[in-house]
Amino acid sequence: MGRKRKKPFYENVKIEDIGAEGKAIAKVGDMVVFTKLAVPGDVVDLQVTKKRKRYQEGIVKAYKVYSQDREKAFCEHFGVCGGCKWQILPYQKQLFYKQKQVEDQLSRIGKIELPELSPILGSENEKFYRNKMEFTFSNKRWLSFDEIESEDEIKDPNALGFHVPGLFDKVVNIEKCWLQADPSNQLRNFIYEYALEKELLFFDIREQKGFLRTLIIRTSSTGEIMVIVSFYYEDTVAREALLNTLKERFPEITSLMYVINQKGNDTITDQEIKVFAGRDHIFEEMEGLKFKIGPKSFYQTNSSQAYELYKITRDFAELNGTETVYDLYTGTGTIANFVARKAQKVVGIEYVPEAIEDAKLNAEINGINNTSFFAGDMKDVLNEEFIKQHGRPEVVITDPPRAGMHADVVQTIISMQPEKIVYVSCNPATQARDLAMLDSLYQIEKIQPVDMFPHTHHVENVVMLRKRLD
Repeated sequence: MGRKRKKPFYENVKIEDIGAEGKAIAKVGDMVVFTKLAVPGDVVDLQVTKKRKRYQEGIVKAYKVYSQDREKAFCEHFGVCGGCKWQILPYQKQLFYKQKQVEDQLSRIGKIELPELSPILGSENEKFYRNKMEFTFSNKRWLSFDEIESEDEIKDPNALGFHVPGLFDKVVNIEKCWLQADPSNQLRNFIYEYALEKELLFFDIREQKGFLRTLIIRTSSTGEIMVIVSFYYEDTVAREALLNTLKERFPEITSLMYVINQKGNDTITDQEIKVFAGRDHIFEEMEGLKFKIGPKSFYQTNSSQAYELYKITRDFAELNGTETVYDLYTGTGTIANFVARKAQKVVGIEYVPEAIEDAKLNAEINGINNTSFFAGDMKDVLNEEFIKQHGRPEVVITDPPRAGMHADVVQTIISMQPEKIVYVSCNPATQARDLAMLDSLYQIEKIQPVDMFPHTHHVENVVMLRKRLD
């Protein structure tokens, strides 16, 4: 049996760039080495953990020189919880690399002619910008190195926080999260202390046992709050005691809900979610329009920046009130209802039936009578018969999931030949692939990157395409 080769260890390597998925890039000779928790200008020692033909991956073992661009992380949980990985990069630099990511992926993957990109639109709020957070209860708290090395007994193995990246059964106990405004932190910490005091069992994901499972907190720009507590099994006395205490301690909660989830995973979209107190929804508001947000509803998680994103989408559509608009992957109909005032008719299509019911309700709440919504798989619903029935669109707005559009959907759009396409994407790589398929008939006129998630590598991008004249 051959001896296992040691993986390389590189000393005094300079971080040169940031690439896809926010990974820091170093070069050792001709070899590209990806790492994390480093910024361009850092000089580090790297231990390679993964070797491939064209690249390697490694972890920083020592920082020899800190980059002038590096900032001190503002969160005490930085580097462990896995979120907000770009805290060490000044916000303007974050925007620079996000813009570069969009440009690189559209040109490298799309290989099509591009106009000059508009400067990325930064988020007005760099902290406390999320309107939805999900926290996990666990009886296997992530232990620091000092705790592991210490001979002291670990008195509290429980946590309420975020999974450690790559370790499905380890959860970081969060003291303060900078992503969601108060009372999010007060709610989470109160429930955590209450659970410890009452000796409630935190969930064990390996053994599939324990009482408390997950906590979801949703807030809105209208000041409304939704709290959903997920339990693994029913214990009426313990459940009602916790929820009653929560209701008394936080009377500002608009919607207090719970779910009994005995599945192997934490998702609750296929579970019955019950109201304990208040309503089964909260409202979001945008430009005078009200949007009902239920426990399973999708809504952009950065409310104020979502408004900017939708305004750009509407502007790119250049509506004059005479158009039929198709809004593909409409979700809860937010974009469709938002642009409806400036169109003759808007048709929204979405895979999730519950989302379509929300879309219809949102239209009704706002007195919008020129939208219609349909549920089903996009590639099956959007056929010639559907187009004949609802009219050929002058404008198509599409906002697909990260995987982008199915090739059949792209071909259907091409066959419909709308005058304009507005493509909203949370993944410029798959967007570039789809734009390449549209290139034969459509020319890109405008590109506008938008930052929805400060301190992460994620970026949204809006592209406007116009049908070629020749």
